[in-house]
Amino acid sequence: MTDLCYTPAVELRRLIRAKQVSPVEVTEAVLSRIDRLNPVLNAFITVTPDLARQEARAAEARVLEGEGVLPLDGIPYSIKDLEPTAGIRTTFGSKFFEHNVPAEDGVVASRLRASGGVLLGKTNTPHFGHKDMSDNLIGPPCRNPWKLDRTSGGSSGGAGAAVAAGLGPLAHGSDGAGSIRIPSALCGVFGLKPSFGRVPSHPNTDYWSARSHNGPMTRTVRDAALMLSVMAGPDPRDPLTIDAPPDDYLRACEGDLKGLRVAWSGDLGYATSEVAPEVRAIAERAARRFPDLGCDLEAPTIRWPDPREFHKVIWQVSIGSRMIDRAIERPAWIEPTLMQMVLAAGRLSAIEYAKALLARTVFYQAVREFFDTYDLLLTPQMPVAAWSVDAGANEGPPDVQGRPLLFLDRVPFMYPFNFTGYPAASVPCGFTAEGLPVGLQIVGRWHADAMVLRAAAGFEAIQPWAEHRPPLG
Repeated sequence: MTDLCYTPAVELRRLIRAKQVSPVEVTEAVLSRIDRLNPVLNAFITVTPDLARQEARAAEARVLEGEGVLPLDGIPYSIKDLEPTAGIRTTFGSKFFEHNVPAEDGVVASRLRASGGVLLGKTNTPHFGHKDMSDNLIGPPCRNPWKLDRTSGGSSGGAGAAVAAGLGPLAHGSDGAGSIRIPSALCGVFGLKPSFGRVPSHPNTDYWSARSHNGPMTRTVRDAALMLSVMAGPDPRDPLTIDAPPDDYLRACEGDLKGLRVAWSGDLGYATSEVAPEVRAIAERAARRFPDLGCDLEAPTIRWPDPREFHKVIWQVSIGSRMIDRAIERPAWIEPTLMQMVLAAGRLSAIEYAKALLARTVFYQAVREFFDTYDLLLTPQMPVAAWSVDAGANEGPPDVQGRPLLFLDRVPFMYPFNFTGYPAASVPCGFTAEGLPVGLQIVGRWHADAMVLRAAAGFEAIQPWAEHRPPLG
């Protein structure tokens, strides 16, 4: 049963279509594992066993009756609890929405449901995804399957923990400042933040902020490619979606990397004090495997503008403007970390915010010019491994100089590629001496999602990670 829970989605699809494995059998195995492990991990806020069994039986009937088989027929998946799901509780990690049951699906939920997959439930997230840990006022914090006293990361922390622990092979995540890649790195799974607009975002309170990306979180690269093929594609309700059909992402994984110019940077020129030496060494060793794939690897000096201050302004205003009315209405339902952002946003002027947006444009031009020379950029994903699940946003691990590494300092490699919209993936690349996963980030050119998947699949072939499992049994 455990092996079935860890079987990749691509392989499950083959077995189900060959009638060698039943969707009902797969679903029961995963639900049993959720029953056993979710009380410990808190990866799911809401589990939907009745719906999952109903959808598994429907998928099994389609296969047995020879009807048109759907892309994810019978394959279990989860949805992050920031995505509305019709008839299923959607909390947004917020006490204000603890009992909210939407009448309509979001666009990602509707596409996944139409794919024939089996919805297991909604995964844990912080209050409106505001930070890099998955705790909230609704229930216990999400824990890391590799060490239960550590965080799974956030804001797609429930998705990362679920995939790592064998609680479904496919998980939806979203990423506004690293929220797919953070838990992917900390939990030792694969996560892809596609190009901005590759996957629609609807409903959305601010389409024009142009920073949040929906994407897949899986144990293997090809599983992510399969899931992305279902999620991607334009939708007129999201005015910034890419108006082009999805590529064949599974086929893209089969290509080679010969002749690509690849850059490695351990700090992007400004994150010099944040990266733990052990983490940097593990990521750099992984980067130095890319010439084995036919790439030309260089380590250029990167001179991008330091984005930290303008990113902090934009992030705080984005959070504060959405939360200020609720913070006034029910301050007890606003976590201290979130309240700090709301108050900080209130102290900023309109001119400061507008100047931050202008700085974002300058930063984009620097990144664009860099990718005129290079096809791919490799960096550490997180600067540290998973820290205490009980830590606050301002009580994280120390930086290399011994100072507390605060929330916005823990994501220096993340938000640059939300601001630019460039595709970026986190691949597992090793473990610390403490046995905690480390991630390598692979960033591609503008809209080059297929190239990022190809590079990730190539690295996976020479340094596979999926056979590593957390010590959960």
